[in-house]
Amino acid sequence: MTSVKETPLSDPGQAPLFAKVLVANRGEIACRVMRTLRRLGIPSVAVYSDADAGARHVLEADEAVHLGASGGSGSGGRQSAVQSYLDIGAIVAACRAVGADAVHPGYGFLSENEAFGRALEEAGIAFVGPGVEALTVMGDKIRAKNHVAGFGVPVVPGIARPGLTDSDLVQAADGVGYPLLIKPSAGGGGKGMHVVESADELPRALATARRVAAAAFGDDTLFLERLIRAPRHIEVQILADQHGTTIHLGERECSLQRRHQKVIEEAPSPLFDTPLGAETRERIGKAACDAARSVGYVGAGTVEFLVSDEAPEEFFFMEMNTRLQVEHPVTEMITGVDLVEQQLRVAAGEALGLAQEDVRLDGHAIEARVYAEVPRRGFLPATGRVEFLSEPAGEGVRVDSSLMGGLEVGSDFDPMLSKAIAWGRDRQEALERLDAALAGYTILGVQTNIEYLRLLLADPDVQKGHLDTTLIERRLEHLEFREAGEAEYVAAALLADHLRDPAVGAGPWRADSWRLGAPARRRVTLGTPDGGVTTVRVAGAQDYGTDSGDEPAVSVDTGPERKASLAVVGHGVTLGLDGEPHPYSWAVGGGSDGRTLFLGDGGWTVALPVLDRAQRLERVLDGVHHHAGDASPEVRSPMPGTVVSVAVAPGQAVEPGQPLVSVEAMKMEHQLVAALAGTVQLHISVGSLVKADQVVATVTPASTATPEI
Repeated sequence: MTSVKETPLSDPGQAPLFAKVLVANRGEIACRVMRTLRRLGIPSVAVYSDADAGARHVLEADEAVHLGASGGSGSGGRQSAVQSYLDIGAIVAACRAVGADAVHPGYGFLSENEAFGRALEEAGIAFVGPGVEALTVMGDKIRAKNHVAGFGVPVVPGIARPGLTDSDLVQAADGVGYPLLIKPSAGGGGKGMHVVESADELPRALATARRVAAAAFGDDTLFLERLIRAPRHIEVQILADQHGTTIHLGERECSLQRRHQKVIEEAPSPLFDTPLGAETRERIGKAACDAARSVGYVGAGTVEFLVSDEAPEEFFFMEMNTRLQVEHPVTEMITGVDLVEQQLRVAAGEALGLAQEDVRLDGHAIEARVYAEVPRRGFLPATGRVEFLSEPAGEGVRVDSSLMGGLEVGSDFDPMLSKAIAWGRDRQEALERLDAALAGYTILGVQTNIEYLRLLLADPDVQKGHLDTTLIERRLEHLEFREAGEAEYVAAALLADHLRDPAVGAGPWRADSWRLGAPARRRVTLGTPDGGVTTVRVAGAQDYGTDSGDEPAVSVDTGPERKASLAVVGHGVTLGLDGEPHPYSWAVGGGSDGRTLFLGDGGWTVALPVLDRAQRLERVLDGVHHHAGDASPEVRSPMPGTVVSVAVAPGQAVEPGQPLVSVEAMKMEHQLVAALAGTVQLHISVGSLVKADQVVATVTPASTATPEI
């Protein structure tokens, strides 16, 4: 396997490139940048918000600086990025306080912010990124599109001018043609982008896009592009130094996206694995370098193109990302070039140590992004505490992660937790290694998208490399997610029994008792993922430390009685059910009372709360009062977050499907709608913090006529 090259200092006694580098970011990218800094002997400085006081990047840095207190009045303690990672003055002050002479911005936050680059320049602090001119031109999608079009680079048809109002965009939309795409001029990552199929959808979509863009990037400027059906998203990695050398390191395929957010990326693109494709690869690489040279680009950057799947020789410029990309590891894996090291060397004034002819693409690499989210519930953000963690390793496998045991995953920031990357001698080997790595990735306590990633990798078109940016949306409704079954309920019940066994310690459910004669049949009540109740009855005892104890008899709800055994070793457990083995990872958590059991198997996880009598009764009554198919008058937030808009007034008459409230969590906005017609009552206001399942509004159906007495 090709490894990332570790370029030694030319002189072992030579001073480091910088005295100290502050990493103005968080999460897995901050940890990844610090890894290279550590190898190069450069001290690292972390910055953090209240919400990140115990985060991994803070613990791994040589020094750490607290950027600011929690959000403002009425925030309920929720940390705002505007008051921490987006506070330019606070970051410059942090550099001065610790003596940092350079800043690496990672990606997101201030990485493409012109004002940030200028502030560092004025303070005499090196910015590990491009110059202000490149940030100015390429950091604005409208300006960038018009700029490269002037250099003969093909662009997607649309309207892109600064200062366009909603009225301007509505009037121009017919000329652009439907379906079209709303895009924010600032930022990236798919945030604020909306597909609009018809004119009547446009005004509401524009309002949402402006709100999201303003919150995420501090700039609500929008533009429109014609939506190209079934396109492929191809991006080219470039490197440029301060001495006039600009090269590219091949392309990446980023077509597997959901709502314009990349999910799985790979390098090189399978689209170009033909003689004609090889010629296109050369042309698109040259076009990327030309775009970079047009603004005197310095450092690492990415030029993104749309490429027609039906005509791969055609490509259209989308934008240039003037920073490191989330998916940069796949390029590192096939070229052996540490992009962060190259960024640092270029920022220090060194010339690139390689020419275009030195770049070789060796093998294939694929990356999957691991998010705290619940795909089966519309990809709602997930929160919780990491109760048990086991990250994959092995030949050809790399993990860039912000995770650690005990980490609290909140709703304040982006939900990406880590990235799993696999290299292979060919694409098939890379696919197999990545799937095996995901199967061995265990995160218990916080729900993730790992099962969903494995389902995508197994898709026949993905296996064949037949990709486009709409593939995931077409496949979603056909994905079959695994449900908890009899084996999981029995394993959880026996684990609960094990945890309250006085022989193995008090545990969270210890219940010492004495009974004359045979032991009583024990009943363990478990909550199901859909809010229901399952009861497991256990008769008999077992030595849970081995697989040699007596096998108790178990039954689930009204099912038949079966023989079961449970062997517990550390965080591994094997259930024997009528002699058939079922291995899992396990952990216990779920708040101060620690009454939830988490099971994991092959990247799939389930949380099964152990219910007491009152909790069981509450769930049963909920089931009685809410019949299947009935519309609920209560409108509940499906996740914790902040209310960012309220579309109705108290007492207003509403119709089914009418938007009521928008809740934002992890940089994603979720619209809550009325399930039935009636009069709405609100229980929150803009800025309110809400918990998962909290009632935010109630719709009272129209009263029926009162009978005469």
